[in-house]
Amino acid sequence: MAVRSKPAAPMVAKSNGHRDDEGESKMEPHVGLEFNSAEEAQEFYSVYATQVGFKIRIGQLYRSRVDGSVISRRFVCSKEGFQTNSRTGCPAFVRVQKVDSGKWLLANINKEHNHEFESSGETCPPRIQRKSFPTPRSSAGGASRTGIRSHEDDSPSGVVDSKRFKKEDMDGVGGPTGEPYKGLEFNSADEAYKFYQTYAANIGFRIRIGQLFRSKHDGSITSRRFVCSKEGHQHPSRVGCGAYMRIQRQESGRWVVDRLQKEHNHEFDSPTDPSRTVSVASKGYREEGSSVLENLDLVETNGGLSLVKRVRESNIVSDWYNMLLEYFQSRQAEDTGFFYSVEMREGKGMNIFWADARSRFSCAQFGDAIVFDTTYRRGSYSVPFASFVGVNHHRQPVLLGCALIADESEESFTWIFQTWVRAMSGCRPVSIIADQDRPIQHSIAQVFPGTHHRFSAWQILAKEQENLGALLSMDAEFKYEYETCIFQSQTGSEFDSAWNMLTNKYNLRENEWFKEMYRMRKNWVPLHIKGTFFAGIPVDGGLKSYFGTVLTSQTPLNEFIVRYEKALEQRRKEEGNEDFNSFNLQAVLHTKDPIEEQCRRLYTITMFKVFQKELLECYSYVGIKINVEGAISRYLVQKCGNGDERNTVAFNASNLNISCSCKTFEFEGVLCRHALKVFQIMNVRELPSAIFCIGGVKSEMRHTTRR
Repeated sequence: MAVRSKPAAPMVAKSNGHRDDEGESKMEPHVGLEFNSAEEAQEFYSVYATQVGFKIRIGQLYRSRVDGSVISRRFVCSKEGFQTNSRTGCPAFVRVQKVDSGKWLLANINKEHNHEFESSGETCPPRIQRKSFPTPRSSAGGASRTGIRSHEDDSPSGVVDSKRFKKEDMDGVGGPTGEPYKGLEFNSADEAYKFYQTYAANIGFRIRIGQLFRSKHDGSITSRRFVCSKEGHQHPSRVGCGAYMRIQRQESGRWVVDRLQKEHNHEFDSPTDPSRTVSVASKGYREEGSSVLENLDLVETNGGLSLVKRVRESNIVSDWYNMLLEYFQSRQAEDTGFFYSVEMREGKGMNIFWADARSRFSCAQFGDAIVFDTTYRRGSYSVPFASFVGVNHHRQPVLLGCALIADESEESFTWIFQTWVRAMSGCRPVSIIADQDRPIQHSIAQVFPGTHHRFSAWQILAKEQENLGALLSMDAEFKYEYETCIFQSQTGSEFDSAWNMLTNKYNLRENEWFKEMYRMRKNWVPLHIKGTFFAGIPVDGGLKSYFGTVLTSQTPLNEFIVRYEKALEQRRKEEGNEDFNSFNLQAVLHTKDPIEEQCRRLYTITMFKVFQKELLECYSYVGIKINVEGAISRYLVQKCGNGDERNTVAFNASNLNISCSCKTFEFEGVLCRHALKVFQIMNVRELPSAIFCIGGVKSEMRHTTRR
């Protein structure tokens, strides 16, 4: 295999195992390296990967628009992406470009990995996908956390497994000892945790794992905090103590203490044996995956451990806890980004939450508008299964986490929402679609104070039939006026006037549900929700169920996991197919408008078709300028031959910002026909990037464009 560099670069050794005077050479890929073919480039990168300790696979290819020939290829780390459990989203890759001479030039490279390497020079056997799962154990104590990672596997990734430390870990040598100070270095986050745990035990306090911070580039953990167990005010044992130690990951892979607060606001306990402190944390009173969430405090009384007493009973059958904990632990051993948490009360399991790495990554992309799906509540159920679902850039549902709900109390929903936020690294959505029940309303207001809560359509329809069923079925005039009030009102005063008319005309002043729905109108009336981004989820419907009929609230225990993974695999395959189509197929253009060509390049196929429909419709509209205020012009846009359909469009000539009274862009993230008509009038030939920030809407582009 001939491998050449550009003249400015030194000659690179061939990849045939030859040795020089210094011993075996390890070839380093670099920009400018030249190959006779793409296959030679792949072979070179594969040999290099084997020497370093990772594996590769073929990534994207790019074709010429002239003749369709391949002009560029990417070779990526085998752990790139999140399509399988073994992948960690590793960003490492090389890209080779075909040049005019017919040679292939290494054009781009990223050598940074977000995982540990295998033994250098060895080719690792492929990981076999798990198809069966452990048989559920009969005892609650059978769910052990041991065996997930070996003690020697202290990864620099920042994952801390606080429950696997044994007494010999605390007594053994290795790693810093003594008092913490800024600049203290550790080989791993585990080592830092162990050090701070020992220090705390010697002083007379306990610690738990606090916040973590992730890289915006690859999602890897870059910093973490270990806090005093009395930090915060979540329950009576905590007093808001400010003591903590924060560690930061360095480029070398080591961790250094960069922030430290030693002052406590409470008295210390008697110093304890460090090994006892660690063993307490591993007794299983609260199982929590990846240590991403804060551990629940255990109050020590009379030499034992107890939790704050709550009068609550779980609707989850005990066998479910045993089975799911074993499943979670087996998943976590394969997927380091897999997260789970179980709420414990009086030594008994309550709510359960889990999310894999793919769901957590998807939340960063599509977590602006979410649905908290609790359709199990519509009837009898075997398992109270709920899911968090978003909408991707193909208008497909995307899973953002799952939960089993122990009871329908405000406390349960609050715990689930808080757990979701922490699992998603602090993500808070712009909008959420969830049921109307008071416990859910209060929990959303507490955990997502700035989020627009929209009521589930199915529940509104059910309550509507319960409270207005007779009128709706027997009085056609009422039904028409009622639906016109809800769906046709253009302004708040128009809606109020129509609602008051219904109240008086049909004697609904004493109807408590009718009065309550008016009071909560901002949570369900289209007029009030269309100004918020809901990823285009219809106002009179909902998002298609993520699990469909494959997994329901009637699914028995022995089939739950198999069906869950089957549905997950099916949905992610559908998303992969759409990704492939958007990068390799092109939609047909119907006009010569350059905006249409621009959006075909930018949007996914699904979203382009939505945009294209609006563009074609705009030719049936006319726009009339009605006033000008400085740089802002206002247009009245209406359909030809239909004076009833009118909308006002405001256009800012200084920055090309545009907004329409129909609020389609704010609601869906796609420009409406009325705005496009004004762009045509103003002869705008290309959509400015600033247009995608209209109305302060958060990141709609992630829901429409190719990634």
